Amino acid sequence: MTGLVRQPTSAGTRAAPVPAGRPLRRAREGRYALALLTPALVVVFGIILYPLGRTLVLSFLDADSVVEAAYGFVGVRNYADLVTDPAFWQTVGRTAVFTVFSTGIELVVGVLLAQFLNQRIPGQWLFRTAVIVVWAVPTIVNANMWRWILNPNYGALNGLLLRLGLIDHYQDWIGGPGRALYVVAVVDAWKTIPLVAILLLAGMQTIPADIYEAAAIDGAGALRRFRHMTLPLLKPVIAVVIVLRTIEAFKVFDIIYIMTRGGPASGTTTIAFYAYLQAFSNQRFGLGSAIAFLTALFILALSLVYLRALRQTGSGR
Repeated sequence: MTGLVRQPTSAGTRAAPVPAGRPLRRAREGRYALALLTPALVVVFGIILYPLGRTLVLSFLDADSVVEAAYGFVGVRNYADLVTDPAFWQTVGRTAVFTVFSTGIELVVGVLLAQFLNQRIPGQWLFRTAVIVVWAVPTIVNANMWRWILNPNYGALNGLLLRLGLIDHYQDWIGGPGRALYVVAVVDAWKTIPLVAILLLAGMQTIPADIYEAAAIDGAGALRRFRHMTLPLLKPVIAVVIVLRTIEAFKVFDIIYIMTRGGPASGTTTIAFYAYLQAFSNQRFGLGSAIAFLTALFILALSLVYLRALRQTGSGR
C-alpha cells in the first residue's frame, strides 16, 4: 500500500500501517519546539549555568589578584580553609538565625493578615491594594527608608516611642551586634509579609465556603474553624511559602549591604555578604567563589528536601 510505512513488530503481532508523512511531521515539530526553547536555554546558560561553572572553576584556583594569568591551581585548599575558619561557621550560624527568624515572622503575620483580608468587610479592596503597594516597594528603597526610621539621632521610631512613654531616650537599634541582626530580619520580613499574605489569601479562597457553614451549624467557633479547618487545608500553600522564603532569606544580601554593611562587629554578616567581602573587598576571588558554590549546593539540597516534603503534603501522606 503506497504512502504507508509498517512499524517493526514482534513475532505473532500484526504490523499497523503508519502514514509515511508522520515521522517527517514529528521531526518538524521537534525542530520548531527546539527553536522556541532556544532563547530560554540561552538565558539559562548565560545567567545560571555559565556563572555557576565559572564559580566552581575559580574555587579551585589561587585567584587573589585581578590578573587572570597569575591564577594557580590549588585544588580544595579554599574549601579546607573555609572548614577550618571559625568566622565562616559564625557566618553560617548568623545566616541560619536570620532565615528562621525572618521566615517565622513572615509566616505567622502573613497567615493572620491573609485571614483578615479574607473577611467580608467594607473597603476590602482598599486593604488589599495597600498590602500590594507595600510589597511593590523596591528593596533598596525599603532598606533606606528603614535606615532613616531607625536612625539613633532623628529616627521616627525613636520619636514615636518616646512620645508614647515606652522609652526614655533614643535607642541605636542597629548599633549593637546582638540586636542588629534581629532588627534587620524584621525589616526584611516587613517587606515580604504582603507577598506571603497574598499567596495564603489565594489558598484560602480556594477552600469551599460550605464546609465553614457546616462547621458553624455544628457549633464550631471562628477560632476552632481556623485551627482545625483553615490551617490544615492551607498546608500545601504554607509549604510553598516556606520553600520560597527560606531560600530567599538564606541568600539575603541587598538589605544587609544597604543598612549595615555587615556590621556592627560583623553582627549582620550573612553568608552571601561574607562571600562578597572575601571576593571583592579582600580580593580573594577563589575563596569567595568557594563560599558562593557551597551556598548554591546548600540551597539546592534544601530545595530538594522541601520539594519532597511538598509532594508528601500534596499527596496527603
